[in-house]
Amino acid sequence: MDTNNYLQDLKDIKDLMNKSTQFISLSGLSGVLAGVYALIGAFMAQYLIRTNTDAYVSVNSSLFQQLVLVALAVLFVSLITAYIFTVNKAKKTGEKVWNSSSKRLLINFFIPLVTGGILTLLLFDKSYYDLIVPTTLIFYGMACLNASKYTLRDVRYLGITEIILGLLSVVFSNYGLYFWALGFGICHILYGTVMHYKYDRK
Repeated sequence: MDTNNYLQDLKDIKDLMNKSTQFISLSGLSGVLAGVYALIGAFMAQYLIRTNTDAYVSVNSSLFQQLVLVALAVLFVSLITAYIFTVNKAKKTGEKVWNSSSKRLLINFFIPLVTGGILTLLLFDKSYYDLIVPTTLIFYGMACLNASKYTLRDVRYLGITEIILGLLSVVFSNYGLYFWALGFGICHILYGTVMHYKYDRK
C-alpha cells in the first residue's frame, strides 16, 4: 500500500513538472483549419502559376508578389485561428495563454521558421525555385521539432513528417507544389484531427 502511494506521488510530481514546462493548450481543430487554409492557398498558387504569362519571374514580378500575398494570407488566417482556439482551450483548462512555457514555445518555434523564411526569399531572388518548397517544409519541420520540447510531444511527429516530405520534394522536384499541399495541408488536417480526439475531447 505504501509502495502504491509512493508511486502515485511520483506520478503526480512528474505530471506537475510536465505541466509547468509545457504549454498544453494547443488546439487540434486549429491545426485542421490551418490545413484547410493551406490547401486553398496551394490551389490559388497553382492557378496563379498556370495563368502566369511572364517569361521571367523575379522578386519584383507580379507573380512573386501575388504568391507572397497568398502565403501571407494563409499564415495570417492560420495564426488568428490558432490564437482564438488556443485562448478558448486555455480558459477551459485553466491555463494562462502567455506564460513562461508559451514564451519558450514561441521563441523555439519562430527562430527556425524565420530563418527558413529569409532563406526562402534569398533562394527566390537567386532563382533557385526548385529549393523553395523543400526549404519551407524542412525549416517548418525543424520549427515544430524544436518547439515540441515545450508543448505536446506529438508535435515532434508532425515535424519529422514535414522534414521527410521536404527531403522527398528535392528528389521529386517537379511535384513541389503537391508536396507543399501534402505537408502543410493534408498533414495538418490529419495531425489536427488526431490531436483533437486525443486531447481536446477529454
